[in-house]
Amino acid sequence: MADQGNSEITAAQAGRVGLRQITELTGKEAEGVTGVQPTDDGWRVTVEVVEDRRVPSSADVMATYEIDTDMDGELIAYHRDRRYSRGHGGGD
Repeated sequence: MADQGNSEITAAQAGRVGLRQITELTGKEAEGVTGVQPTDDGWRVTVEVVEDRRVPSSADVMATYEIDTDMDGELIAYHRDRRYSRGHGGGD
């Protein structure tokens, strides 16, 4: 996954990898990356996903997923962090 000669990916690359991985794993539409944090052995990427489309779109069911990768961008683990209605926000 990383560039040849450099085995560690950047935060931007980790974000792109996490976005692609969560789409492939869940089959759901990803809205975007909402966070990238370094961990002891790689990166934690947070991605916002549309879990269920509704009409109006402000009633869509959203979720945030956390994806953990190693320094090469290989998936270690992922989980859904929380679900919420788009119109009600996913605030902390």
